[in-house]
Amino acid sequence: MTLLYNTTKPILSKNIIACSNYSKRNLMGFVRSTLGLDPPPSPNDPTPENRFHPWETSPCDDLRERAARIKTMAKCPVSNLDINYTCPISGIPTHHSRKEWEMDTNYHKNHIADILKKVNIYEHDLRSGRPFPEFDFPREQEYDTVINLINWDLYFYTRNFFSMDTEFQLAAVTKMLSYPMTIASVLHQFSPYSLTPKGPVTLEGLKSLAALRYTLNNNSLSDTSSGNSDSTTITATSKNRPMRIFILGARAEAQLPPHVWKQLQYLFPNSNFEIHFIGPESLLSKDKSHYVTSTTPITKRIDDSMSLVYHTDYFHVYHKAQDFYPYDPYFDIFFMFHPGLAATKETWLNETMQGLLDSKCPIFMTGFHEKDITADISVLNKNFSKDMDILMKPVKNVFGSTKWELNDSNPQEVYQFNMYIAGYRGKRYHATETGKS
Repeated sequence: MTLLYNTTKPILSKNIIACSNYSKRNLMGFVRSTLGLDPPPSPNDPTPENRFHPWETSPCDDLRERAARIKTMAKCPVSNLDINYTCPISGIPTHHSRKEWEMDTNYHKNHIADILKKVNIYEHDLRSGRPFPEFDFPREQEYDTVINLINWDLYFYTRNFFSMDTEFQLAAVTKMLSYPMTIASVLHQFSPYSLTPKGPVTLEGLKSLAALRYTLNNNSLSDTSSGNSDSTTITATSKNRPMRIFILGARAEAQLPPHVWKQLQYLFPNSNFEIHFIGPESLLSKDKSHYVTSTTPITKRIDDSMSLVYHTDYFHVYHKAQDFYPYDPYFDIFFMFHPGLAATKETWLNETMQGLLDSKCPIFMTGFHEKDITADISVLNKNFSKDMDILMKPVKNVFGSTKWELNDSNPQEVYQFNMYIAGYRGKRYHATETGKS
């Protein structure tokens, strides 16, 4: 555990250099622009002006259909009547009429229209047909360059991504990379999340993460012949196992292109990974017309260091069949992206959650916003407080998506993917009562 702390010391000076270089890069960009050294902007470059279209009259068929769907599904927040009025600021249907729009003090006081406008222009930008050079992701990391995981900007800079200078580029890329980078930010030895009281990671969380980081930073593991096998050694049978990342309720994350998931492995160049997507919506057909069902796992190997494995049933089914046994806290970790525990069925909540806690492996989950993840934590505390340890208290996710999304059934509810993150684990050591002597 001491070794993990010591390894962060050499990065401090390099992080300062990276921050300095980042500032210099912005300054040079400003100088070049001022002196007219940069080429003139293309008329197709995204701006809030050329990407704004009311959805009802959008040049994109699917956004016109989405506007119609909002009118069918949603109700006016003021009068609870059908929505028939399009907000002139955002271009999205929001109220029954202009009267209700003007009366909605919450809508105007909290500048919801401004965020909805971002939803609008981001969606039009993705459909604009412009070149997307920001999707040309870097490959292997140079060994003499240290990754900085403080925020998106420094990560992009230290990984030599395409220089993303607009909110449009950031929105497009961070939505894709949010899933692998959320995982990486938890596992990496230079994680932006620190131990309490300064950070959200609890002592139990540090124990679990230290085990996983030990595996990732010691790829050549020797057999152990002595010591406490319960918490300080790795067995010979698991010596050559890849790191297994289980993603429950997988849907959007399972549809990401393989090269997006490969960005995770590039941060751990000497480690092998298996990403296990679990759930009935984990595998979409090639023509995207239906979800594929299979009685056996479907494996897509990216290369020798990473595989994507699709399991098209619920986790508790595989857990009962012991398909994933044995679980190993040094090699296995679970993620649930936006699980919505407060709205899940009792079968899923009881059987799936009990199986997860029985594994004794760390489990991390994300939420669309603070209210979302707070509700999920409340469900866990209500049902499993005696059986689990909190590993990470709810905190804003450093690598949450910057792209704003919209709930069509409630157009005033805006959110970002993976905005908050928290972690827990089945309790390893239960308190026991002893009799009086």
